[in-house]
Amino acid sequence: MHSISTPLSELAGQTADSIEPATRKAAESFARLFTIVARLRAPDGCPWDREQSIQSIRGNIVEEAYELVEAIGEGEREHIREESGDLFLLAAMTTYMCEQEGSFSTAEALDSVSEKLLRRHPHVFGDSVADTPDAVVHQWNKIKEQKEGRRKKDSMLDEVPRHLPPLERAYKLQKKAAKAGFDWPSPEPVWSKVEEELAEARQALARGETAELEAEIGDLLFSMINLSRVLGIDPGLALMRTNEKFSRRFRHVERGMKEKGLPMSAQALSAMDELWEKAKEEE
Repeated sequence: MHSISTPLSELAGQTADSIEPATRKAAESFARLFTIVARLRAPDGCPWDREQSIQSIRGNIVEEAYELVEAIGEGEREHIREESGDLFLLAAMTTYMCEQEGSFSTAEALDSVSEKLLRRHPHVFGDSVADTPDAVVHQWNKIKEQKEGRRKKDSMLDEVPRHLPPLERAYKLQKKAAKAGFDWPSPEPVWSKVEEELAEARQALARGETAELEAEIGDLLFSMINLSRVLGIDPGLALMRTNEKFSRRFRHVERGMKEKGLPMSAQALSAMDELWEKAKEEE
């Protein structure tokens, strides 16, 4: 079984001739990035960067992760390159900040994930056999429990992190349940479920029950996420595209209202609606 002390030429395997040159180039580039990050945090560095903490850049990490997802969705490789670099920067800043406070070093973080990859891929770096993706996943989970001492979850749903954004967590909870066979037989009854939840939300609104309405809206959203999943659509990505579409059209409305010398207000709603429809036509 290979370890992080194994020569890189052995880790690279049969394609070492192509992997090793890329490895050297990547190592040089990361060394440059790490040096820049360290300098920015140094006394003769940047006041803004020195002021940051791992808490203060959490929002940046989420934002850049979503921007990378967006770039991948667009399929523009130059944009993917840029956003990937931004995410590498924030990861490097996070580990270097922890290194500065004496928690762990960037090297330790990189070695840790390397050790994990080697340990969980014995079919590549050892003598195990896993010929299918399902076999690899089964082996991965077995290693986590038996070799890494991770307690087996009381429920498979416990594998879904509680800190995920609600939409993402709902999607993953549903996927876990579906993997165990707890799923709709076809999309049609899911459409009916959405209609049912919408009707119940309307009824709760009519009764003026705020708490009940909140619960029914939650059920409706959960059903819509389920419908997306059953139809093979990632709801998070779908919503992100709609957010971008709304932003694009609203900016068109803002520009048009400014050109007309009209205020952005409810009194000018008809003019805004006209510009909105025009934005839709031009897409």
